[in-house]
Amino acid sequence: MKFRETSKKYSLNKSTYVNLRWIAYMGQFITVCVVEFIINFKFEYIPCIIIILISVLSNLYLNFKIKENQLNNNYSTIFLSFDIVQLSFLFYFTGGITNPFIFLIIIPAVFSSQYLIIRSSIFLLILTSILLIFLSIFHLELPHPEVLHFHTPNYYLYSIPIAIFIGLSFLVYFGAKFGEKNRIRDEAYDKIQEIMAKENELISLGGQAAAAAHSLGTPLSTILLTTKELQKEYGDNEKIKNDLDLLVSQSNRCSEILKKLTLNPNIEDEFFDNEVSLDNYVKEIVRSFEEISTKKFLINTANFKNKIKSYKSPEIVYGLRNFIGNANKFSDEIIEVILKSNNNESEIIIKDDGPGFPTDLIDKARLGEPYIRSKENKYISKYGLGLGTFIGKTLLERNLARITFENSSIKGAVVKIKWNNTDLKKIS
Repeated sequence: MKFRETSKKYSLNKSTYVNLRWIAYMGQFITVCVVEFIINFKFEYIPCIIIILISVLSNLYLNFKIKENQLNNNYSTIFLSFDIVQLSFLFYFTGGITNPFIFLIIIPAVFSSQYLIIRSSIFLLILTSILLIFLSIFHLELPHPEVLHFHTPNYYLYSIPIAIFIGLSFLVYFGAKFGEKNRIRDEAYDKIQEIMAKENELISLGGQAAAAAHSLGTPLSTILLTTKELQKEYGDNEKIKNDLDLLVSQSNRCSEILKKLTLNPNIEDEFFDNEVSLDNYVKEIVRSFEEISTKKFLINTANFKNKIKSYKSPEIVYGLRNFIGNANKFSDEIIEVILKSNNNESEIIIKDDGPGFPTDLIDKARLGEPYIRSKENKYISKYGLGLGTFIGKTLLERNLARITFENSSIKGAVVKIKWNNTDLKKIS
């Protein structure tokens, strides 16, 4: 996946944009009328009113003829370009670059930088710059009292578009950067919601399976009892003896399977415990990896004395599973999970003996951000775009944890996940 393709959310909300344009056109019309008819500054107001009326028609077209609720990038660029040109015509008839409202011409380009692709923002920036140069050279006089002639020195006249261009460039650049970051995070958060929906679905299925186990227990017991009675009566019949034995053995097997699904508190089943401590999380996750991995897992609970219990959180399960899974993926042989706790804090430390975190990411504190990639050649083929780490970190932080990443002084990566004990008790 290429970096620029991480998000496709380039659009404008039509209703919001239409309303903003109505406000702008109303303000333009009121300003023209006030200047001409109230304070009696004479200027070419009729062309201005015609331009505003044409703009009103364009907004009516946008509102009623374009059916999409979200304007795509092309539509948005066209209408924002129209807004820039429309303002330029108004400024041409009202003093050009000397008009005190000239700064308003940068709004469409800045607006686009937040919501549209970078090419559209650059196009609008260039269009705005060209029109600023035009308005610096060609324009009618600024409306003023007839007894006073307003004159602007050339050096000041030409400094205005330069100042506006510099401000516009900065605003468009920062708008584009912040907009890109927001879109990336929005997409990453969408993936979090998708993952958590699946996690909750699995828990829901687990509960349904347990309910089914309770419901199936009685008929299964009846089948088993009936089969044993048939064994007593027809056990000497060689034709059906093997079939009856098979039926009994399979019924017993079904009973064992159902016991593992049940929520009966007399049966140890940590997955469905209402309250668990951090070592329960770790043991459950490590056990699942041991079934599929050839690597060695070590769980050190020597300093885990104060076991704080809280309601089980699917977000903590997924977050821990993500980091333990990464340790399993990158380790050479051994993954060590250390649990520590005292009266104030509880901590999980996940260590592996692999290559460690890329130095160009950990030195710049970028680990935990979505869609990042190491530039070091030895990591390019192994590391993804950081989305898994971002999701795991975000889910744990939502459950009041503090996450730090570092490389071991000996070998491998170290992830430290720490809670205040008072925060652990709040998790529900």
